[in-house]
Amino acid sequence: MSDNFSQTIHSHLWQEQAEPDNPFAAARCLCSGYDVYGELLGKASYIDYLYLLLRGERPGTEASRALNVLAIALANPGPRAPSVHAAMASGVTGNPASSSLMAALAAGAGSYGGAREVLLAMQAWQALDTDRAQWEAALRAPQAQTRPLFWPQAEHAPGFDPHGKRCATPVLQTLSLLAELLPDGPLAWLQAERAALEAAAGIPLAMTGVAAAALSSLGFSPAAGEMLTLLLQLPGAAAHALEQSQRGFRQFPFFELALDNDPGPARAKDQP
Repeated sequence: MSDNFSQTIHSHLWQEQAEPDNPFAAARCLCSGYDVYGELLGKASYIDYLYLLLRGERPGTEASRALNVLAIALANPGPRAPSVHAAMASGVTGNPASSSLMAALAAGAGSYGGAREVLLAMQAWQALDTDRAQWEAALRAPQAQTRPLFWPQAEHAPGFDPHGKRCATPVLQTLSLLAELLPDGPLAWLQAERAALEAAAGIPLAMTGVAAAALSSLGFSPAAGEMLTLLLQLPGAAAHALEQSQRGFRQFPFFELALDNDPGPARAKDQP
């Protein structure tokens, strides 16, 4: 690190000034022009700092409140979520903390309730905006990805729950509050048109759809929205992994299977 930092490391996001007696330690760190330890520390909230890091500007009051609401809504999707369950499975075996968090990231990254689905839904917002006719057409006949890259082709409309019967209560509660905070743009439109969109998709709105609308309303790019979703889901995974590491594998909450056509216990004459 040196006074020639800007010439050797190219970043519009971050600038540093070295200590006069130690070129490897920063005396001053600037994030998008704000002195992190001189101006932000003790004054800015963590959520505001996240917004600054990813958007390059400080959020307004309503944007800050909305992102805080979304962060709480996404923080712990619960043991049913693949990301949390993966972290629990890692934690219960005594693996290092990094293993639990990497398991959570891997399981929560995909296009079935994961961060990739948020990206795909945000791309839909970019393409369709608030045109109901285009949304209904896209939901009735989702287009195949031209370049799936790392992810298999999704078999349902991004932002909707392929296994849901009706919109879950937490999804409705989160959407309602976010639409109040950000009444202009995707969120309020989504709340007003939810029933029609669900009818076109044939499945209910999911939390990923609310997250995509909120992050689009806040001005994040799809790539930034995907990254932020991964980050915001980690606290719950960490908490559940720690809990399972203390409880042990004998108390691991395996899911019970309910058979619709249970033949019952085997009888002696049925044995080979």
